[in-house]
This record gives sequence, structure tokens and C-alpha cells, in this order.
Amino acid sequence: MNTSFYPVIFAGAGPGDPDLITVKAMKALAKADMVIYAGSLVPEAVLCWKGPRTRTISSAGMTLVEIIETISTNYRAGKRVVRLHTGDPSLYGAIFEQIRELEKEDIPFAVIPGVTAAFAAAAAMHMEYTLPEIAQTLILTRISGRTPVPDTENLANLAAHQASMAIYLSIGHATKVQKILQTHYGKNAYCAIAYKVSHPEEKIVYCRIKELDQTCRENNITRHALIIVGKAVEACMKHQDQIVSKLYDSGFSHGYRTNAR
Repeated sequence: MNTSFYPVIFAGAGPGDPDLITVKAMKALAKADMVIYAGSLVPEAVLCWKGPRTRTISSAGMTLVEIIETISTNYRAGKRVVRLHTGDPSLYGAIFEQIRELEKEDIPFAVIPGVTAAFAAAAAMHMEYTLPEIAQTLILTRISGRTPVPDTENLANLAAHQASMAIYLSIGHATKVQKILQTHYGKNAYCAIAYKVSHPEEKIVYCRIKELDQTCRENNITRHALIIVGKAVEACMKHQDQIVSKLYDSGFSHGYRTNAR
């Protein structure tokens, strides 16, 4: 009987591009005996990093009980198990409930972070969410739908801050999102729709907030997309040259540069 037991690995697959997975997650996939991947979101292209004898199973049609049973069976057989989630596991990854069940069974685990879609979108847009004196806060959130959000975190409350915001899992509620955003950011402010960022089908569409719902319909975007809003979006579009940081300002001294002019 194999008595070698390996901790279960929860790994972030990144936003879709196989090259945007972390080196640590890539190595975990290469060594894995069993990979259980979130098939509704993780493209099979990411599985290119698995070993030639690695078994794979999509959890798209599985329940929590079935997932835990599969993990437990393989773990107790001495197999290396990787649970592969889209983006970063800590963000809308539903790993907490899986971790809780593994702890009940005394199954050790580790978590490997990943690149989330909001950052892949910013890279594709050549955008910085935090701009000096323009925006210094980024909110990652979603609108309330079949999965409710706490009352204190409803989209209207968060939008009132007018911070940079990446809205996940909400493109199917574009009409409702549009109404909320134009109240707080203004109907003529720009937003971006980031569809399948880093996938071959990637599409970034800019529009005014008042055109959000119409733009989604015109481009047939109903899922797998982020809505990004805030002054950073407009600054990115207009290439505003007057925005400069203090970090590289020759007249600004800090611990590594004291020869300010």
C-alpha cells in the first residue's frame, strides 16, 4: 500500500492564456496524478502543463460532495491531487467550502495564487487602475443576482466612491449595472467591457456608461466578461500626459534617491 500522502493543491489557472499561469502552479500540474478543473471556466488549453499520465476531470457538472469524494479517494490512494480554479482561487473561487470539508477529513492542502481577469484586462488595455491624484482605490465586486451580496456591499454603495471598479459575474445584468453606474459615475463617463481576456477570443470594447447594455447586445456579450469603470478608464483612452507619479519625479526625494533637484 502506498503510504506517501501529498497535500491537495488548490491552484489558480489564471485568466485563460496558458502562459499566464504561475510557474509554481505549472510545476504542480506537471507532477499531478489527478487534476480536477473548473471546466465551465478553465479552458482545456491550460491543461497543456499536466503530465502525460495525469488524469483530468471537469467539475462543471459535479456537486461539492462529489468533488470532495473524488479528492479524498485520490488523496488516500497516495495520489497528487490538484484542484484547478480559474483566475485566482481566492476570488469567486468557492474554495472556502472545499477547504472546510478537507479540514473535517484531516486532509492537508495548500493554495497557489493566480492572475485574475481584472489584471489581465488592465494589461490588455495598457491601463493602470491607480493613478496619482486620479484614482488610488480598486474595487473588485459583483452585482447581486442568484448569489446575493451583503446589503452593505451592494453595487450602488460601492459605486458612490467613484473608485476604479472591476465588476465580475454581472454582464447578464447589464441593464441594472448601467442604471447604477450612470447615477454615480455619470452617463457620459466611459467604461470598458473586457470579454474573455487573454483567450484567443479576447475583445475589449469601450463605450459610455449610458450605452453599456446596448453595447453588450450589439457584441453578443452575455457572459465571461468584466465591466470596468472609473476615471482610470478614460485616462487610459485619452493618454493623459499630465498624469505623473512622484516615484520617478526628479524633484521628489525618497529613501533610495536623495539628490532631488
